[in-house]
Amino acid sequence: QVQLGESGGGLVQAGGSLRLSCAASGRTFSINAMGWFRQAAGKEREFVATISRSGARTGYADSVKGRFTISRDNAMNTVYLQMNSLKPEDTAVYYCAADRAGSYSSYSYSSYDYDYWGQGTQVTVSS
Repeated sequence: QVQLGESGGGLVQAGGSLRLSCAASGRTFSINAMGWFRQAAGKEREFVATISRSGARTGYADSVKGRFTISRDNAMNTVYLQMNSLKPEDTAVYYCAADRAGSYSSYSYSSYDYDYWGQGTQVTVSS
């Protein structure tokens, strides 16, 4: 089993920045792709960003491309989401996810591919 714990959420003004962290514990050697998803109140969960185990491959939702950056430190079993130029529409609970399938270079935009999920961290962007 793998446990994921997010941190770094909070309240920020529009145009500001936050960095989310997700620490993995347990059978971390089994993790390949990792991703960030978010769910705003009354809406479905949506993809934000993904990164391969190698870190060489990343993918982003169009709504965050150019503003958010995903990275990972495998030695620390941690994945990060740097969020810049935040907008009120970025307000949501952000979830970290890990995929045990695939390969060293795999990543995924689909929530169905992820096996483990964190409990989420709230990000609120005020206008």
